[in-house]
Amino acid sequence: MSKISQVSPLGAMSDANKIVFHIIANAALGTGLSGGDRIFIECARRWAVQGHDVCVYVWEEGYEMCKRNKLDNVEYVIWSTARYKRLGFAGLYAVRTIKGLIDALLKIHIPKTQRVVVYSASEFLMDSIPAWIIKMRNGYVKWIAGFYLFAPNPFNGHAYRGRRFIRGLFYYLSQWLIYWQVKKYADMVFVTNELDRWKFIDGERLTPEKVVAVRGGVDTKTPLMIPEPKEKKFDAVFIGRFHPQKGVLELIDIWKYVCEKRPGAKLAMIGIGDLESEAREKIEEYGLENSIILFGFKDGIEKIKIFKESAMVLYPAVLDHWSMAPVEAMACGLPLITFDLTTLRVLNPKGVVKVPCYDLNAFARAIVDLLEDEKLRGTLQKEALEFARKWDWDKRADELLKAMMFLYKQSVVK
Repeated sequence: MSKISQVSPLGAMSDANKIVFHIIANAALGTGLSGGDRIFIECARRWAVQGHDVCVYVWEEGYEMCKRNKLDNVEYVIWSTARYKRLGFAGLYAVRTIKGLIDALLKIHIPKTQRVVVYSASEFLMDSIPAWIIKMRNGYVKWIAGFYLFAPNPFNGHAYRGRRFIRGLFYYLSQWLIYWQVKKYADMVFVTNELDRWKFIDGERLTPEKVVAVRGGVDTKTPLMIPEPKEKKFDAVFIGRFHPQKGVLELIDIWKYVCEKRPGAKLAMIGIGDLESEAREKIEEYGLENSIILFGFKDGIEKIKIFKESAMVLYPAVLDHWSMAPVEAMACGLPLITFDLTTLRVLNPKGVVKVPCYDLNAFARAIVDLLEDEKLRGTLQKEALEFARKWDWDKRADELLKAMMFLYKQSVVK
């Protein structure tokens, strides 16, 4: 366990309102950025600036990811496991989980202070198991569990098919263990939407105040600094991990139909992931090399420039879930086309065209119709901007901090 100190030692608190955060982010992607990664990075940055002490536990590539995203004013503990990448996905997953478990048992010693929070940044074993162990060893610690995505049933879902079935099955089964741990031991749970909140609320331990729909946040300030281009280069943009849940391969089928109706239509795709090679093969198979541009991972100003050069954002997720990624594009004034996911019926976003779930032809027709209706695009653009402003990261980090303070106020009352 190597340690890179960026701030004064944790626990040296003089302000009674300070919280000492131990963020277990051992599942951090490294390359790319998941929604859970974005949440802990953006919140940790703001909490540290406000004067709270923050320590982040990551593997080597997770540390590099944090540094790329300018999470500088915190302390890091590096769980060195990158050398085991040669073992493949399953081997590296196991090693990172075991490393976190052992260090949580033997090496992480948290002094008893007034307010200590251990936050597991995802529902994966390598984050949740160490956080649970720390909670068991230190009863005064508040465990806040991030549980941002319920795994789909691999036997009847869209996301895990073919050779990905085994991975999907492991993900699905492992979540039952984490779900049980969180329900029984976590002091608070962060989820992404209202529907998932009620999977944890029991009215006894986890009351409604202790299960928080984070939803995420976006940078609403930087887009204002980037000028609008004279003309759009792309008819649409996609942003997200190249993962079965995101409908990446389905989007290529959709765009093939769009190009049949509008020859020369251009799609920008931002992201990386397991399906990148399959996506390239499918693009080549359909002869869409000049119609679909793969940009790889982009962030910050580079990403915003691509958004502003696009007419709309597409989110063809085949898993019933919502994401921050399309809202980032909406913050640049892009209307969104997505499937009519159950979570959206609760969230009710504005600036959105919803199509019947998993109907690829209907999705393609919606794109063509919106491209041809300039008046509707203008209306949706204004609605998208208004909706995205509510997702400002400063507001979201403050909301979560207030939710955590509730735990300590409740403890004082008891």
